[in-house]
Amino acid sequence: MSLDNIQLQPVAVQGLFKRSLVEIKSKPPANLTNSASLLTILGKNLKRVVIVVNNQEVAFLEDDELNFLLGILSACRLNMDDVCIVNLAKNAAADYNSIAAELAAEKVFLFGTSPGKMKLPLAFPDYQVQQYNNQVYLSAPALSELQHDKAEKTKLWNCLKQIFSI
Repeated sequence: MSLDNIQLQPVAVQGLFKRSLVEIKSKPPANLTNSASLLTILGKNLKRVVIVVNNQEVAFLEDDELNFLLGILSACRLNMDDVCIVNLAKNAAADYNSIAAELAAEKVFLFGTSPGKMKLPLAFPDYQVQQYNNQVYLSAPALSELQHDKAEKTKLWNCLKQIFSI
């Protein structure tokens, strides 16, 4: 008897393959058209909150800036799973259209960058909550500047309370 012609009893086959070899109820594949993302992000973006920074030196944020941001997020009852960070300096394709399309952003916070750098067709000053294209925008100074300025932190906090209904 050769190995090519082994015949097993049905009970033996059933014992060997207690689970199905093929999953019948498979999940549909994830959105295949968007699988090759153009943006490099940090975070899972579960609540569609995008934080835009412009930092040439590091991939996203310096450690002290990230810790400061985590404190802000915690005060807003958010964490890194809820948001994502996009660094304009490291993402040539990042503008308001790509963020809206790829990340389905509902809230966009600009730290240390202007609406013009995001190619937004409108201009607004820091700490003005701005609605545009079914999204909420807020511009503020860079996190490194906010960290050590209590008056600026207070202005930011007042805007965040308004946005998140805290």
